[in-house]
Amino acid sequence: MIKVAIIGYGNLGRGVERSIKQNKDMELIGVFTRRAPETVQTEGAKAFTMDELKGKKGAIDVCILCGGSATDLPTQTPEWTRLFNTIDSFDTHAKIPEHFAKVDQAAKEGQTTSIISTGWDPGLFSLNRLYAQSILPVGETNTFWGKGVSQGHSDALRRIEGVIDAVQYTIPNNEVIDKLKAGEKLELTTRDKHFRECFVVLEEGTNAEKIRAEIVSMPNYFADYDTEVHFITQAELDKEHKAMPHGGTVLHTGTTHENTKQVIEYNLQLESNPEFTASVLVAYARACVRLAEEKQYGAYTVLDIPPKYLSPKSDEALRKELL
Repeated sequence: MIKVAIIGYGNLGRGVERSIKQNKDMELIGVFTRRAPETVQTEGAKAFTMDELKGKKGAIDVCILCGGSATDLPTQTPEWTRLFNTIDSFDTHAKIPEHFAKVDQAAKEGQTTSIISTGWDPGLFSLNRLYAQSILPVGETNTFWGKGVSQGHSDALRRIEGVIDAVQYTIPNNEVIDKLKAGEKLELTTRDKHFRECFVVLEEGTNAEKIRAEIVSMPNYFADYDTEVHFITQAELDKEHKAMPHGGTVLHTGTTHENTKQVIEYNLQLESNPEFTASVLVAYARACVRLAEEKQYGAYTVLDIPPKYLSPKSDEALRKELL
């Protein structure tokens, strides 16, 4: 049995707990939280303080870190990777090389294994971009997200001083997608491809226009997009914006002999973004443990992992059932 710890227990951590229940080769040791454990309502897992995690080193094969990319994972992943094998879903694309370097150093110092930036983008979409560009080198790849709730962007909003709660929707430009599928050559900016819509609950007395300006100018999250900000009540947000659907498309349009048109499309339609992301994390946790057993220490991404390491099935079974 693979013994798993969850670090952080929000929507993603709850999704990981549910996913582990569907994987018969895994056992959940517990949830480790900065909150008082008695206040954390899990779905059966025992809750511990963060301080108790260090004493569990021999009892845990891999830790799945479920914090946010804005402030949690940049420090938590290197810190815990010095002691444990880890998985995270760090999704600030521009900062992945920097994050990778820090985690790689920590893993090599601690002789552990870590797989970073695991989920669906970065993650599964990254793999599909790699496959498409390798198979059709004469072509163009575009990625579209949504319509759906971005956990990372919503978390970034909630970190702003004066914000009580917030949800952010990523909305793709479907007109652009249709033109690309039809074979049109387009020079697209980030702003052309997506629109961002934010619903924000403010503390009483907070300057709304100051918060709006801070949101639309936030680097790596909103500065490069047309962004609309709505200030609403907590009751409105709870009623209208607590579901967490998402999805997206990797679209690669290319040509082969004599400009024969070829299209590769990979699409996800998700009723629960955090539950799906959690399921990806759990599959890669299995791969992380296998790498660690082989003493392949250091940081990795989904681009480095043999696909068979994700499955609990034997090589023989995979060849028989999937090839």
